[in-house]
Amino acid sequence: MAHWLIKSEPFKYSWDQFVKDKQTFWDGVRNYAARNNLRDMKKGDEVFFYHSNEGLEIVGIAKVVKEAYQDPTTDEDAWVVVDFKPVRKIKKPVTLAQMKADKRLTNMDLLRLGRLSVGKVTDEEWKIVLELAGE
Repeated sequence: MAHWLIKSEPFKYSWDQFVKDKQTFWDGVRNYAARNNLRDMKKGDEVFFYHSNEGLEIVGIAKVVKEAYQDPTTDEDAWVVVDFKPVRKIKKPVTLAQMKADKRLTNMDLLRLGRLSVGKVTDEEWKIVLELAGE
């Protein structure tokens, strides 16, 4: 099983809205690297849900429930979506500042490729973030 991170601006789509919806497809990705990460996701993979722009923190864990398929919001074949469902809120949100301060996370996609909306998370990075969350 692989691990990932998806970003959403809370005023556009928050963790709380995601929980209310119970499941969603991740649309609107128009960056090739982020798109490739969506294509690489497999059913059952775990995903950190990150509030970007406001909050700047990982707030929850989601799971891939349907692998990549054509983005229904566009006719362009290049773009895909993945279906996610929320698993749980993490005990204590992990802020961007905390992650930047932890030298073990220096190579994390979130920190190296700050504008990337869908990033990879190594198994080790996953464990470290959960540790920072008090889990």
